[in-house]
Amino acid sequence: MEDGFSSYSSLYDTSSLLQFCNDDSASAASSMEVTDRIASLEQRVQMQEDEIQLLKSALADVVRRLNLSEEQQALGSRRGPTKARPMIATLPLRPTVNNGTILPKKGGSTLPSPSGSGSRKDISTTANKSTVRRANSNEHVGTLTRKDSGDSKGNRTRAGSTGSNSSGKRSDSKQRDPVFNAEEGYVKMYLKGRPITMFMPKDQVDGYCLEARGDLPCNKLKLDWVYGYRGRDCRSNLYLLPTGETVYFIASVVVLFNVDEQLQRHYTGHTDDIKCLAVHPDKITIATGQVAGTSSDGKQLAPHVRVWDSVSLNTLHVLGAGFFDRALVCLAFSKSNGGNTLCVVDDSNDHVLSVWDWQREDRLADVKCSNESVFAADFHPTDSNIVVTCGKSHLYFWTLEKSMLVKKQGLFEKQEKPKFVLCVTFAENGDTITGDSSGNILVWGKGTNRISHVIQGAHEGSIFALCMLRNGTLVSGGKDRRLISWDSSYQQIQTVEVPEPFGPIRTVAEGRGETVIIGTTKNFVLQGSLDGEFNSITQGHTDELWGLAVHPWKPHFLTCGYDRQVCLWDSSSHQLIWSKSMEDAAQSADFHPSGAVVAIGTQTGRWLVLDTDTKDLVTVHTDGNEQLSVMRYGPDGNFLAIGSHDNYIYIYAVVENGRKYSRVGKCSGHSSFITHVDWSLDSQYLVSNSGDYEILYWIPSVCKQVVSVETTRDIDWATHTCTLGFQVFGLWPDGSDGTDINAVCRSNDKSLLVTGDDFGKVHLFAYPCSQFRAPSHVYGGHSSHVTNVTFLSNDSYLVSTGGKDMSVMQWRIV
Repeated sequence: MEDGFSSYSSLYDTSSLLQFCNDDSASAASSMEVTDRIASLEQRVQMQEDEIQLLKSALADVVRRLNLSEEQQALGSRRGPTKARPMIATLPLRPTVNNGTILPKKGGSTLPSPSGSGSRKDISTTANKSTVRRANSNEHVGTLTRKDSGDSKGNRTRAGSTGSNSSGKRSDSKQRDPVFNAEEGYVKMYLKGRPITMFMPKDQVDGYCLEARGDLPCNKLKLDWVYGYRGRDCRSNLYLLPTGETVYFIASVVVLFNVDEQLQRHYTGHTDDIKCLAVHPDKITIATGQVAGTSSDGKQLAPHVRVWDSVSLNTLHVLGAGFFDRALVCLAFSKSNGGNTLCVVDDSNDHVLSVWDWQREDRLADVKCSNESVFAADFHPTDSNIVVTCGKSHLYFWTLEKSMLVKKQGLFEKQEKPKFVLCVTFAENGDTITGDSSGNILVWGKGTNRISHVIQGAHEGSIFALCMLRNGTLVSGGKDRRLISWDSSYQQIQTVEVPEPFGPIRTVAEGRGETVIIGTTKNFVLQGSLDGEFNSITQGHTDELWGLAVHPWKPHFLTCGYDRQVCLWDSSSHQLIWSKSMEDAAQSADFHPSGAVVAIGTQTGRWLVLDTDTKDLVTVHTDGNEQLSVMRYGPDGNFLAIGSHDNYIYIYAVVENGRKYSRVGKCSGHSSFITHVDWSLDSQYLVSNSGDYEILYWIPSVCKQVVSVETTRDIDWATHTCTLGFQVFGLWPDGSDGTDINAVCRSNDKSLLVTGDDFGKVHLFAYPCSQFRAPSHVYGGHSSHVTNVTFLSNDSYLVSTGGKDMSVMQWRIV
C-alpha cells in the first residue's frame, strides 16, 4: 500500500504547503498589503484543497484495494484451500503510467467510441472455472485460477482486429484448464474449447510441473520514441512550447518533441485515442481529451479531459468522467482571465458544449451545441464569457451568463452559407475570423454576429487552419496545400505551396522567430518559413499498419501497411531512411539474412523484393489471390516461406543473396489460413500456426509435413513468432478466444518474449514462457490492436506497431 500512496504524494510538493502553513506573512500583524495578504490566503487555501483532494484519492484507492482483497478471500474460501500466495499478487496491477498519477475509477459507462480505434467487440465474462476435470491416469490437471495481474478481460471492449478470424467472440462456456501428460511429455491447452497438444523437449519432461508459477522477466520496457502524428482526422493539435518542444499526439500518447536536440518526452496518462489538445496561456499546463476506453481490469472508462503539467508530466486534474459521451472533439483554455476556464465539446449526438473551472473540477455551464459535427471551439481573447463554436452548417457565439450559455447564431445574410465552417481565430482588435469549405475567409465584427469583411475565394477548396501570428499576420492553410499570409487589412502578402507528397494542410502553429509549424492530413509535421521550403520533422503511416521487419545486423527496421507505403527507419537517429509507394496494400515483410533485400507480402497475393539500399524493385511474384500473412527467410538465406490466407505455405529457393527466386512448391495440410511461421536453426524444418489453432511441422525443401513427434519435439528454432507452442503457451490470458494475441517475438538472446494483443497492450514475459498464465509486465501507449512486435538485432530496443492507430513505438529494454 505504501507504493500506492507514494504515487499520489509525488503529485504535489507537500513541503511547500508546510512552508505556507508556517509562514506568518498573511497574518494581521504582517506588513504586507491587504490585497497581497488576500492573495496569499487564497494560495494557501488552494494548496490545502489540493492536499485534501490528494488524501481523498489515496483513501479511495486504499478502500478499493481492500474491497478487492476481501472479494478474493471470499472467493478462495468458497473454493477450498489452495496453494498459499502473497496477498499483493491478488490485487490488480495498476496501469504502469510514468506520469506518477493513478486515479480512482470513476463510474458511468458510455458507448464505445466510433473513432479511429476501429470497431470494438464486446467480450463476455468467462464463467468461474470448474475444478472438476476428467483426465486419464497419466494426465495431470492444472487447477490454477487467475484473478491477478490485471489481465481479466471480462466485458472488455477491444479494438477490432481485421483478420478473417477476428469476429469470434470470447466463449461463454466454461474454460478448460490445461492438462499435463507426463508419460508422453505434452501439455494440452484449450482455446474456444478446442484442444491444442504441445509436446515439450524430452529433457524438460521430468522436471516439469504445471502448477509452478512463472517468473516476471528481470527487464522492463521504457517508451523511447513514437513515430507518427495524427493529422488525418484531428485539428488544432500542434503547438510549440517555450521549452522548444513541439507538442502533438498519436494513439494514446502525447509527444513533446525537441527538434533541435532530437529528444522526445511522452505523457502517457491516457488509456485510449486522444482526439484534442489545448495549451494554457502559461504555456506549461496542457489539456488533452480522449475517447471512451477500458481500464486494466476490463471495465469501461468514460471519455474525459486530463489537465497536466508539461514540465513534470504529472496529471493535475481529470474532468468530466461520467459526463462526456463517446469522445471529446474540441478543447480550449480561456485567455483573458488567466486561463481559469476550459471549454469542451464532446462527440455525443448533441455535441454538448461545457465550460469548466478546471482547477476546481467544477462544471460552470453546459448546453446542447449542435446535432451536426463541431470542428472548433475557442474563447474570445478579451472576454472569457464568450465562446465561439463552428462546424457543419453553423457558427455560434455563446455568452456565459449566470450558469447559462446563451447562443447567437452567425448571420451570413448576403454571403452564401458554406456547408462547413472549419476553423476560427481572432484578430488583434477582437474580430472573429473563420475559414470555411467554400474557400472563403470571413471576418465577424467584435461583439456582433454579422460579417464585416469577406476574402472571397482565399483558397481553392476548404480552409482547414487559421493562425494569427504575434506580429498581426494572419496565416491560412487548406486543402489546396497552400499556405497564405495576410496583413491586418486582409491583403495577401505571400503564398507558399506545400509539396503534394505531404498532403493538404490540417493545422498551422507559430514557431520560433519567422518559422511556422504545419500538420498535414497525410500525418506529416513540417517546419519552415512563409517564404522558404518546409522540412519534415515527423511523419507516419496513414492507414492500418501490419508489416514489420528488422534488419539482421543494422539498427534499422521496416514498416508497411494498408496505405501502400513501405518505410525504412533508423532506430538510432529516429529518421526515415526511405519510403516507397506500392500498388497494393502491404501485410507482411522480412529481410534476407544478408540484409541486402527485403521481401514484402501484400493483400492481393502479390509479393515483391526490394533492394534495401536503393529501394529498387528486384523481383515480383504472385501466389494465390489472398493476403500473404507472413514472409519468412530461412536462417541460411536459401529459402523463403510465404504463409497465405489460402491455407498454403509457398516455398521458394533463393540464390544470389536474395535476388533470384524459383518456386519449390507449396506446403498443403492446414485447414485454415496461415498466421505465423518459424524456421529451425539449421534451415531444415518449418513450424506453422493457422487460424484454427493448428501447429504443423514441415520439411520445406520437399514441402512434406512431419508427423513424428520424436523428430519435432527437440528442434532448435531460429525465431519464435508462432503464438502456439510449448515454449510460449503461458502467454495466453484467461478466457482468450484465440485471436487476442496478434504477434509474438522472442529476443535474440532467448531470455525475453514480447506479445502484442487486441487490447492495445505490449506484454513482456520471461522466456521460455511455458507455465500456465505466466506473469508479465504490461505497457500501454497504443490505442488500437497491436499488430506486430519485434526485437532489434542486438536486443537493445523493441518495436511495436499499432493497427488502426497507425503508430510505431520504439521501446528501450532496461
